[in-house]
Amino acid sequence: MQTMAYGSWPSPIGAALAAAHDGQPEWVGFVGDETWWTEPRSAEGGRRTLVRRRADGTEESVLPAPWNVRSRVIEYGGQPWAGTVRDGQPLVVFVHFADQRLYAYEPSGAPPRPLTPVSPVGGGLRWAEPVLDLVRGEVWCVLEEFTGDGPGDVRRVPAAVPLDGSAAEDRGAVRELTGERHRFVTGPRLSPDGRRAAWLAWDHPRMPWDGTELVVADVGEDGTLRGARTVAGGPEESVAQAEWSHDGRLLHASDRTGWWNLYRDGAPVCPREEEFGGPLWKLGHRWFAPLDSGLIAVVHGHGAKVLGILDPETGEVVDVPGPWTEFAPTLAAHGDRVVAVGAGPHRGYEVVELDTRTGRTRVIGAPHSDPVDPAHYPEPRIRTFTGPGGREVHAHIYPPRHPDCAAPEGELPPYVVWAHGGPTSRAPLVLDLEIAYFTSRGIGVAEVNYGGSTGYGREYRDRLREQWGVVDVEDCAAVAVALADEGTADRARLAIRGGSAGGWTTAASLTTTDVYACGTISYPIFDLTGWGTGETHDFESRYLESLVGPLAEVPERYAERSPSEHADKITAPFLLLQGLDDVICPPVQCERFLTRIEGRRVPHAYLTFEGEGHGFRRADTMVRALEAELSLYAQVFGLTVPDIRKLELSE
Repeated sequence: MQTMAYGSWPSPIGAALAAAHDGQPEWVGFVGDETWWTEPRSAEGGRRTLVRRRADGTEESVLPAPWNVRSRVIEYGGQPWAGTVRDGQPLVVFVHFADQRLYAYEPSGAPPRPLTPVSPVGGGLRWAEPVLDLVRGEVWCVLEEFTGDGPGDVRRVPAAVPLDGSAAEDRGAVRELTGERHRFVTGPRLSPDGRRAAWLAWDHPRMPWDGTELVVADVGEDGTLRGARTVAGGPEESVAQAEWSHDGRLLHASDRTGWWNLYRDGAPVCPREEEFGGPLWKLGHRWFAPLDSGLIAVVHGHGAKVLGILDPETGEVVDVPGPWTEFAPTLAAHGDRVVAVGAGPHRGYEVVELDTRTGRTRVIGAPHSDPVDPAHYPEPRIRTFTGPGGREVHAHIYPPRHPDCAAPEGELPPYVVWAHGGPTSRAPLVLDLEIAYFTSRGIGVAEVNYGGSTGYGREYRDRLREQWGVVDVEDCAAVAVALADEGTADRARLAIRGGSAGGWTTAASLTTTDVYACGTISYPIFDLTGWGTGETHDFESRYLESLVGPLAEVPERYAERSPSEHADKITAPFLLLQGLDDVICPPVQCERFLTRIEGRRVPHAYLTFEGEGHGFRRADTMVRALEAELSLYAQVFGLTVPDIRKLELSE
């Protein structure tokens, strides 16, 4: 055991290794008896490929580069593919990221062929949540169509795309299933008899976790949806998902009681103070999947969500065995089989299959393998801290850990507070090599699920209503100060980092508190007024009305909360990271802030990345960003970090 200062421990977890393990499998589904899903390829420009697992267990990446299976609907995307078996062979349809066209592909045949046209207007035509209807020869999905050049010049409707390719150059061949009733819609779910369809809808200024409507319509002989009526949900009730059971009963997850619970034909199935749903950041997220047996596979929990099987007749839930303590909102069921994506504190996300007859689980895709000795992984602790007014603040604490190094007696470690994005989201407790990159070097990490986070009920989620920039900042600071007061962290060596909404919290923390010695701000919001008046995309363009308040009513609050208005108060060194293709939090936000700190002699660095949007996907970007962040901490905290390029800080 070597005695070395915190932050200077040698680690086998380099930035390249962390980047190679970034991302997770997503969008699981069945094509006949085969399991398919999407996977990231950070070394291939950050694209997502489609992976096929045959019935014999062999696995292959179906689409080579440059194919990129990813939708841009509502910018965060949605289910980008669907598949079935036709004439004994797989037939899949998918969205290609580069042109956002919908393509059809038969792996044993010709290359993918386009089904939808390209539009030169604004953001063009985009598609999500495809469902194949071989009887009608169509793909039912969500159409997002830009009608002008502005981010708000857009409409969304359920639509049907011909499978024969007749709409590839003809927008008029795309059949709209309903008229425009709502600003946002999810993909229609057909009942087993094909006579009814159900989908979710909502309008500005609500976000889907504020209030959505569950809409049901009859399917006419001509395939149009008629007599649409709202059967659940409303302005203050969020319906997160809807599905039909095998016997034609309508299932949905609603938070009408303060928790996303399951309902069948309007009656509660398993009332509990835990979540069976979550925030609909991507169209097609699934927290439950009905089985032919009448049972329901569910992803549920308080905080962390696990996979279980619910008997709707008794309300009993049996959780599946295994090392997975967090499951992502993607599920598929076929016969007695359930496929999900799970992870745990000591393993990354894997594709997991459950046989509901035997209760046996196994990994069938993206299997976790330890690239280094697991003794270099952190041992996280689930903690609840006390915030202002005695409120609870949930957090995951990752102390420094190394099998061969210890700090000198009496030294306390530096800690970095991680503020998650969203902000209506949650940091999961899973193995993350980015966290291990720091903890294995002797730098602790504290992930804070501040008030406003999901997983703890609506009351906890609503703490952030009109309090963004206050509650999140206070909760992060409360955790940081508590760690220092209890002797876990060095009070003089605290930092904060975050991206997107977490970048906002980081910037707001650096301009309104003296808790942190430095910070890393990634693709942030600095200026609320600019962001809320045309500088972001349609989906979140009215988000601030719930997070801050209506601009017309409280303009002074927008100025008071914006870090750009308090640039003169920042004294701590910071690193600013920004993708130049980001349309959600565009570079102009960073540029405006940097202009306001000119001449103030605050040490900082601004790194931009071409070809990156909101969130980094390319391996070289992630490596540069991670090494720059470590260099910032080394310089501010006085750490000796070998083999890392020094980040040049300007003043």
